Amino acid sequence: MSKVKTTFFCQNCGAQYAKWQGQCNSCKEWNTIAEEIIQKEEKSAWKPSSAETKKAPKPLRINEIDSAQEMRMDTTDGELNRVLGGGIVPGSLTLLGGEPGIGKSTLLLQISLKLPYRTLYVSGEESQKQIKMRSERITPNGDNCYILTETKTQNIFRQVEAIDPEIIIIDSIQTLHTDYIESSPGSISQIRECTAELIKYAKETNVPVILIGHITKDGSIACEILEHMVDTVLQFEGDRNHVYRILRALKNRFGSTSELGIYEMQGSGLREVSNPSEILISHREEELSGTAIASTLEGMRPLMIEIQALVSTAVYGTPQRSTTGYNAKRLNMILAVLEKRAGFRLGTKDVFLNVTGGISVDDPAIDLAVVAAILSSNEDIPVGKDFCFAGEVGLSGEIRPVNRVDQRIQEAEKLGFSTIFVSKYNKISIKNSIIKIRQVTRIEDVAGELFG
Repeated sequence: MSKVKTTFFCQNCGAQYAKWQGQCNSCKEWNTIAEEIIQKEEKSAWKPSSAETKKAPKPLRINEIDSAQEMRMDTTDGELNRVLGGGIVPGSLTLLGGEPGIGKSTLLLQISLKLPYRTLYVSGEESQKQIKMRSERITPNGDNCYILTETKTQNIFRQVEAIDPEIIIIDSIQTLHTDYIESSPGSISQIRECTAELIKYAKETNVPVILIGHITKDGSIACEILEHMVDTVLQFEGDRNHVYRILRALKNRFGSTSELGIYEMQGSGLREVSNPSEILISHREEELSGTAIASTLEGMRPLMIEIQALVSTAVYGTPQRSTTGYNAKRLNMILAVLEKRAGFRLGTKDVFLNVTGGISVDDPAIDLAVVAAILSSNEDIPVGKDFCFAGEVGLSGEIRPVNRVDQRIQEAEKLGFSTIFVSKYNKISIKNSIIKIRQVTRIEDVAGELFG
C-alpha cells in the first residue's frame, strides 16, 4: 500500500500549507486551516471510450489553426445569452455563485426545462420529488430534462454514459465527492478533484457543464480555486426582500465581463426584464427635489437610472456622507469640486446619495446626474422629470465627454425624455433627433440651466 499523503488547506480561500498554522497568510482568517488526505489511486475517475479517444494533440503554427467562429448553444434565455456572450460554448465549464435562496437553482432548473438539448440536472441537495414540485410551478414542460439525485462522481458518470446528455448541470459542486480522495464532501480536496473530473469530461466530449457554487459571508465564491479552474464565473445578486435579481459575469473566457442580466422573481419563476430602465425609474405624478435621471451603460446595454440625493443641515459636528450603489470617495470628490469651483457651500451639510433599483454603478457618466440631484436637494427646486444627464465631472469643474453618447441619446429619446445634458466636447453623429441635446462645458452652466 502506498503511504497516505496529507496536506493542510485553508477552508476559506483554498491556500495550501505544508503544516498547520493558526492564521491563513492569504485571506488572514483564523482557525480555517485543516488537514486533508490527498492520496488518490492511479486510475482515472472517467475514461473515454475507444471511439472517443483522440490522438494526442500536436503543436500547430498559429496560421494553421482553424479560426472559424465557435458555435454556441442557445439557452432560450435572452439575459443569460447576453451575459455569456451569445450562448453556451460546447465543452466549457461555467460556475454560478450567489447567496443562499437568491434563486440559483430556480434559474438553472427553469433553463434546463426549456432547453432544446438533452439535459442532465444533477442535484445533491434536493430529492427528485422536490425538484418535480418546483418544476411544476415553473413550467409543466421538460421532455429533454433528466433529474438525477446523486453525490458520488463515479455514479454520476455511469448515468452520463447511459443517457449521453448534451448539457450537464450540477447543483451544487460542494455536495459532490469522489472515492479517489479520502476527505469529506465540501472540503478543498474534494471540490478540486470533482471539478477536475468534470473538466476532463467536458473537454474530451465537448459537453458543457454548469456548476452551482456556494459563497462565503463576504460575498466571494466559497472555494476561490474554482474561479481559476472554470471558463466562466457568473454572480447572481440581489436582495431577497426585493423581486429583482442581477446576473453578472466576473470571468468569461469567451466574451465580455461587462454585460448585465436582470430578472424579476415571480411565483412562476424568474422573468427576464428586457427593458430595465422601466424598473430603475420611479413613476410619480408630482415633481420632487433631489432626483435626477442618469444615462449609463452596462456592457452594450444603455440604462436610465434614477439618482436620489438628500442635502440637509448637519446636526452633529462632522457632516455625514453616505452612499448606496455609488462610490463614496467619488461623492466626496464631487462635493469638493462643487465647493471649490462652483461656490456651493456644502461643507457643513449632510449629503445622502442613493441609486434606485438596488444596483451598483461605477460608470463616470452619472457624475452630472449626481451633481444635478445634489444641487436640486440643496436649493429645494425639482429637476424637470423629462430631463436626463450623461457627463463626467472633472476636478476643475469641467464636464468631460463620455463614450457611446449616441447610444445614450437614443435610449433617452426612446423612453420619452425631452432634454439630455451632455458635454460640449462630445462628438454627436445623430441627425434629426426629437430630443433636445444641451451641450454644457462647466458645472455652472448646468446649474444656470436648471435653477436659473
